Parts: sequence; C-alpha cells; structure tokens
Amino acid sequence: MRIAVFGAGAVGAYFGGRLAEAGADVAFVARGEHLRAIRAQGLRVTSGAGDFTLHPAHVSDDPASLGPVDAILVAVKTWQVAEAAAAMPPLLGENTFVVPLLNGVEAPAQLADALGSGRVLGGLCRIVAWIEGPGHVHHAGVEPWIGFGELAGGGGGTRAERLLAAFAPARGVTAEILPDVQAAMWRKFMFISAMSGVGAVTRAPIGVVRSRPETRRLLARAIEEVYRTAVASGVALPATAVEETLKFVDAMPPEATASMQRDVMEGRPSELEAQSGAVVRLAAGAGVDAPVHDFIHRSLLPLELRARGEVRFPATPLPAART
Repeated sequence: MRIAVFGAGAVGAYFGGRLAEAGADVAFVARGEHLRAIRAQGLRVTSGAGDFTLHPAHVSDDPASLGPVDAILVAVKTWQVAEAAAAMPPLLGENTFVVPLLNGVEAPAQLADALGSGRVLGGLCRIVAWIEGPGHVHHAGVEPWIGFGELAGGGGGTRAERLLAAFAPARGVTAEILPDVQAAMWRKFMFISAMSGVGAVTRAPIGVVRSRPETRRLLARAIEEVYRTAVASGVALPATAVEETLKFVDAMPPEATASMQRDVMEGRPSELEAQSGAVVRLAAGAGVDAPVHDFIHRSLLPLELRARGEVRFPATPLPAART
C-alpha cells in the first residue's frame, strides 16, 4: 500500500513516520526549511514511545513527482485545506482515498467538494507533538492514537481495513476503525476547540487552565457549547460527553498547549476560524447560543488578522499615554 502524507508537520511526520518505520511505502509532501532539513538529514522523531530517524526519507514539495498512491493522510493546517486539495490530483489513482487528520469538523466536506465525496473518509488523531526544529518532530504527551471510518457510518469497509492493516505493525501508535466517525470527530472538536481557545486567550498551559476555578469553568462552558451544537445538528453524542472530555483534559500533561494556542502566541496564522469561529457559525446554524466561543473568536480576531498581514499594530504594548 502506497501512502502519501500531505503535510509533514508534527502530526503528519509522527504518524507517517511510524508507518514508514514499520516498512510501509510512505511519501511526504513538505516545504520550506522543514523539507530541506528532511532531505539533508532525514526525518527525526523523538518520543517516549521510541525515537527514530528516517534517512533517506521519501519527501518532495511537488506531488506530481510522487505519482498516484492508494491513500492520502492530510495533515496540513485547516486553513490550508483548499490549497492542499488543489495540489492533490497527481496523487489520485482510480481508487485513492483521502483521510483528513485535522482539527475541527469541516475538513471532510471541504475535501469532498474538491475531490469528490466518494474519495473521502472521516479521520482524527490524538497526540501532543510539535516541530522542535527543521526536520525534527518531538512527541511530548498523550498516547498517539488515530481513528478513521466511512462518513456514512456502519462497517469499516475494505479501504479502512487496508489502512488499519498498514498501521498494525507500527510501534507507538494505536489505530482504530470507527463505526461513527462523525461523532468521534465532534468529540475531539469539543476538546480541542475549548483547549485551543481558552489557552490562546489566557496564554496558559492546560495545567494552569484546569486548576483555576475561573478558567476551568470557562473551559467547561466552551466544551458544553460544542456539545449542544453537535446534538442540535443530529450528531449522536452521549449525555456523558462533556464530563468525559473534562476527564481527558485532567489526564493531560500539565505543560501541554494546543497548536492553535502556540500559533497565536507566536504571531503565526492559526486555526481560529476552524475552531472557535466554526463553533460560532455551526452553533448559529443549529439555533444554539455559543457566547464563550463568540468571545474567544472576537478577542483573538485582531491577532489573527495581524498574523495574516490584514491589519497592523505593534506586537509589544504601546507606551502609556501622557495626559
């Protein structure tokens, strides 16, 4: 089975790297300094589940040079989905299928619009990892897990089973076929949008956010807003979903931060629109109030626009005005 990983950041490099380490035929689509470092020194992953380096690694910034594959794991940022989809046709064979591993719940529909609904599965993953430096990804916490399944639900289907078989020999990864991948994606959305948004506003790691009564309540309310939106949208979530999400938060390493939070704090374009912005849009469409996510979205929007070059103001505080 030939697998392309579109986006060799922390998520794509880790899961694709584990597949390649186990002997799968994996090609990575990357760019910039990260691409150049992987070409020169290989892809290095450090992890409590075992370090490894892929050298040489099959990597390119030109999908046409990789040729058709059997499956594409999409691990770009959510705001890069349209650009990625437009570049994917050279990777598509007659039966190629695409599995997004992105935060949020809108990527499958975006990919289906661009590539055809029959090609797209639902997918998600859990991991705390980041790019330590060009060509180097560090996995810091949470047992790496990947789940996928047919968006229509039901059994795994042949293509999901083939992907599961590819992951079977990989160490440091638990893979699973999900009978209701839509519900699973919304459950992750409950967690990641709340952690990302509250973390970005407070600029505090999850250990601080969950331990202070004020911010813990803000986090819980953000989770509840996504839960109510999901249920109003017809997603089958159990009544215990909010409580279970908070338990997952409590089990995270105290120093953990979300990728959106790190992007906001470091002045980079972030997934604000696909997380808190998406909650606000989807909640409005479902007739649900989402005041916490609305506050988060409005509060962070100036920073997001600055990161994208659409507004200008100093990154450091202005001197106090004299009167």
